[in-house]
Amino acid sequence: MTFQMTVSPDFSPDYIPGWYIFNTWLQKQLEEGIRLKLYNNFDDQREAIYNDQVDIIYANPFDASMLIREKGFKALVRPAGKHDEAVIVVNAQHPATCVEDLPPDSRLVFTNDPGVHLIGMIMLEPADLHTGNLQTQEVDSYVLVAKNLLHNEADIGFFLKEAFYDLSNFIQEQLRVLVESEISVVHHTLLVGPRLQGKREQIRDLLLDMSAAPKGQGVLDSLGFQSWENVDQEDVEFMIDLMDTLA
Repeated sequence: MTFQMTVSPDFSPDYIPGWYIFNTWLQKQLEEGIRLKLYNNFDDQREAIYNDQVDIIYANPFDASMLIREKGFKALVRPAGKHDEAVIVVNAQHPATCVEDLPPDSRLVFTNDPGVHLIGMIMLEPADLHTGNLQTQEVDSYVLVAKNLLHNEADIGFFLKEAFYDLSNFIQEQLRVLVESEISVVHHTLLVGPRLQGKREQIRDLLLDMSAAPKGQGVLDSLGFQSWENVDQEDVEFMIDLMDTLA
C-alpha cells in the first residue's frame, strides 16, 4: 500500500526540494511507500483531505482543527522553536506607520491561508477596519501579495511571518511591517491519518531522534528546521480551541 503525504501550501517554495528529501528519508526509515503530493492552494488540498487521499500532513493550525475533529488525524510532532505568527505589511512609501493610520477603503491583499487571514483581521481592529470597509483581493501565494504591494496594486498585505522574512532582502527593503502578532502558542503540526496510526509511535520516535540519525540533520536543514519536538494531544486541542475562539 502506498500512503500519501502533503504539506500546507503556505510553506516557502524554497523548501520544496527539502520536503521531497524528507519524504524519501521517511520512506526508507519506515520501509513503506509514501508519495508526496504538493497542492497549489488550500482548496485543492482540502478536497483531497475530504476525499481521504491524505495520510500524513504538515498542517497549518486552522486546518488542524478539521483534520483532528472531522477526519480522525492524530498529532505527531512540530518543528522546535517555530510558531505561526502573522504580519501586516505596506509598501515602504505608504504614509501609514502603524495600523491606526490605515484609512477605510484601503485595498487589502491576502492568500487563502485562513489562520493568517483570521489573525490579520484581528490586528486591523484598532483601525476599525473590517471586510465591510475594505477592498479585498485574494491571491494564490505570498509572493503575489508582495508583488501587489510593490506595484501599488494594494495598500495592505497579510503574510505568515516566516513567509515574509523568507522574501529576499531586496523585496523586504521595499516593504514595511506595521505590526506582528505575538500569540506564541499557534504552530504547524505533523499529523497522521487513520491508515497510518498503527505506525504513529514508530514515526514519532524516528522524527524525535532525527537530528541524531545518519543524514537526519541534513534533511532537517533542507526544511529549515533544527529538530522536531513532541506534541501532546492536549496541546493541540488547546490550540484548536484558541483558533475557534478567535474565529
